[in-house]
Amino acid sequence: MKNKNSQGAQECPSRCPDNSAFKQQKLPAWKPKLTAPTVLSSFFTIGLFCLLMGICLILYARSVKEIQINYSDICLNCSKLRENSSNWDKDCDCAVHFTLQENMLGDVFMYYRLQNFYQNHRRYVLSRSDAQLLGQDVNIQNSNCEPFTTYPNGTPMAPCGAIANSMFNDSIQLFYYLNSSTAIEVPLLKSGNSWWSDKNVKFRNPTSYNLSSAFAGTTRPPYWQKPAYLLDEEDERNNGYINDDFIIWMRASAFPTFRNLYRRLSHTNQFADGLPAGNYTFHITYNFPVTKFKGKKQVVLSTITWSGGSNLFLGIAYTVSGVVIVLAGFIITAIHLKLRKKKTYFQR
Repeated sequence: MKNKNSQGAQECPSRCPDNSAFKQQKLPAWKPKLTAPTVLSSFFTIGLFCLLMGICLILYARSVKEIQINYSDICLNCSKLRENSSNWDKDCDCAVHFTLQENMLGDVFMYYRLQNFYQNHRRYVLSRSDAQLLGQDVNIQNSNCEPFTTYPNGTPMAPCGAIANSMFNDSIQLFYYLNSSTAIEVPLLKSGNSWWSDKNVKFRNPTSYNLSSAFAGTTRPPYWQKPAYLLDEEDERNNGYINDDFIIWMRASAFPTFRNLYRRLSHTNQFADGLPAGNYTFHITYNFPVTKFKGKKQVVLSTITWSGGSNLFLGIAYTVSGVVIVLAGFIITAIHLKLRKKKTYFQR
């Protein structure tokens, strides 16, 4: 009986882990010893870093030169004309004059800014066909583009959906006055404004021997003045679904007031260093109505710094975080000194 019990014990596997450093938890390890000087120095170091970084970000953001021109009321007659979609083929132009008080040196960007335009509505955000935007031959009736899918005669829209149909399509030109009677057009870049990942990954034109034949059998959305393959008549590579203005618009905003990049200054001739101070005029071909949703439209000219534009949020966030961390360090220091005095008193 004794032999049988010993043999059974040898056959049964042991529940004890192997006698290895890993399984016995004997590997060399580093365990920090958190003392008061170490913790407090970390608090003050991190707090001062955030405080200094926040101050620098605020100073750089304030150094950005920016001018905003509201043209909603100036072009009110054009806005009323555009409220009726049947007037899509009627041109309406307006001019906005302004003065630049000081030079805007370096890279200058032109944005359009919309107020009270809610792109974050759920049905609006979903109203698109990503397969169509990749150049694939799809049945848009089965997509989320409804009601902007086809016309009553059955002709499909390209591109389909509410986002594409509501694309910002005002044409804005900037002119600089050399003197009171002579004005020259400021050179602006239309392409190279969108993200590389959008331009080369998320958007593709249908494959064909030319772009017009690729969009054969389709038609423009109701509120567009041109078909997709004629969005940029000066640059054939900036047409169709890979048009920079279209790609930028298709990235929906989370807030009702937003700005999108429209153009970049081309540093040539008189504008090699930026925009000189003087008198300017925006020539606007008005196509995008805003009165129905009580919106406003603005053109923004802005420079940038290494930290971005004139947004103060990041600088304020760093500054507030730094102040809170430093104050917490002082409070912890006071508590530590108070407790240490009590400990010394009881030890006596």
